[in-house]
Amino acid sequence: MTTEPDTTQPAAPAGRPRRRLTAVLVAIIAVALVALGGGLAVALGIGRTDQPAADSVDAGFARDMSRHHLQGVEMANLAPTRSTDPDVLRLAFDIASTQTNQVGRMQGWLTLWGLPLTSGQTMEWMDGGAAAGHDMAGMPGMSDASTDGAVMPGMATEEELAQLRAQSGTAFDVMFLQLMIRHHQGGLAMAQYGQQHATEAVVRGLAQSIAETQIAETATMDDMLTARGGTPLPPG
Repeated sequence: MTTEPDTTQPAAPAGRPRRRLTAVLVAIIAVALVALGGGLAVALGIGRTDQPAADSVDAGFARDMSRHHLQGVEMANLAPTRSTDPDVLRLAFDIASTQTNQVGRMQGWLTLWGLPLTSGQTMEWMDGGAAAGHDMAGMPGMSDASTDGAVMPGMATEEELAQLRAQSGTAFDVMFLQLMIRHHQGGLAMAQYGQQHATEAVVRGLAQSIAETQIAETATMDDMLTARGGTPLPPG
C-alpha cells in the first residue's frame, strides 16, 4: 500500500495574528494618547514659557473680577432667607451659581499660571495703572469709589451690606436690586476692558460673556426695581 506524501503546510499558531493585531492597536492608541496629551497641554498652558505675568491684564482681570464676583455671590446668597419674591429668588440663584462658577475658572487660571489669587492694589492693570485708587471717571460706569469705602467701583460698602442683611421682604428686594444693579455697572467696565486688552483667548472669552450677561441682567433688574417702587442708585 502506497502512502501519499503529506503536502499540507504546518498551521500557524492561532494566537499569532491576534497578538500582531493587538500590538498594532496598542501602538495606534499610544500615538493617539500622546497627541491628546499634547493638545490638552496646549489648552491648559502646560509647559508654556509665555504665561501671563502678575501685572498683566489677564492676571489682574482674573484677580479683581473674582473679588468683585464674590461680593455679588455674598449678596445673592442672602436672598433665600430674606425674600419671598419668586423673581428675586430666581435672579439671586442665577447670579450666585453663575458667578461662583466663573470665580472657580478665574482662580484656576491664576493657580495654573503660578500667580497669587489676590493683590494689594486693585485695578492697576487697567489703562497702565490709571485705575489704581478708582481713578476711572472717564470710563462708563466708573467713578471714584474710594471715598465711600468700596473696594472697587460698583461694590457695596460694609455699611451697605450690613443694611442689606437687616432687611426682609419688599425692602430687601428693593435694596438688593439697587445694590446689584450698581454692582453690575461697576463690573461691566472691567469686563469690557478685559475683553479688549487681555492676551489669553480664554480670558477674553469669559470677559465678553460676563459683559453680555451683566448688560442683560441690568436691564432685567431695572424693570424689576421699577415694578417694586424703587429707583436705581447713582453709579458707584
